[in-house]
Amino acid sequence: MIAARAAALAAAAWSVPALAPIVPHVARAMRIPTVLASSGDVAITFDDGPHPQGTPAVLELLAAAGVTATFFLVGEQVRRTGSLASEIAAAGHAIAIHGDRHRNLLRLTPGAIAQDLDRAADTIGPADLHRAPYGIYSWPALAAVRARAWTPVLWSAWGRDWARGATGASISSLVLRDLHPGGIVLLHDADDYSVPGSWRATVSALPRILDAIGERGLRTAALPQGL
Repeated sequence: MIAARAAALAAAAWSVPALAPIVPHVARAMRIPTVLASSGDVAITFDDGPHPQGTPAVLELLAAAGVTATFFLVGEQVRRTGSLASEIAAAGHAIAIHGDRHRNLLRLTPGAIAQDLDRAADTIGPADLHRAPYGIYSWPALAAVRARAWTPVLWSAWGRDWARGATGASISSLVLRDLHPGGIVLLHDADDYSVPGSWRATVSALPRILDAIGERGLRTAALPQGL
């Protein structure tokens, strides 16, 4: 009984950082930002790209609105999509790291985590912000990210745009429900790790989200370095 309880407590302690995306006080305790320090700004972020169709569609909408965003890129997708990562940067958006492959870091050994981060950095280039796939960090992952002088980043609002059945209306409704000054919004410009075609719903939702940000008197900004 005692041994089983000790094992359960150890397992729970090991997985504490994984609760950060859904338990704000855990994120604060882990020193993982979910909001901006400047309360007048809102940061729009995109995970999982680049994507040959989703990313250009998102870039077009952002350009039309005069908005900059932050793209958390996956190394294997950067290699597959050629110049798209450069096009994101050339458009004035911030580049951040989402990993080399889209894997749950809680399931990787410290050595595998280090290899993934290093290959991502080699492919994606200079960046100092990192978001774990699924937002799930482990203690070794947090240590490895911070050892590279990167800042782990989560979010305060999301549209669950990766889910089956998500629509432009459902995505924008969820984002706007939780959108506050200083918020960090999570969206996805790719469908390689989610429901096929889900990026289309994100593209449908984005204009309404951007309009609502402006109507609320807020500004959009890329995530600052060293958030």
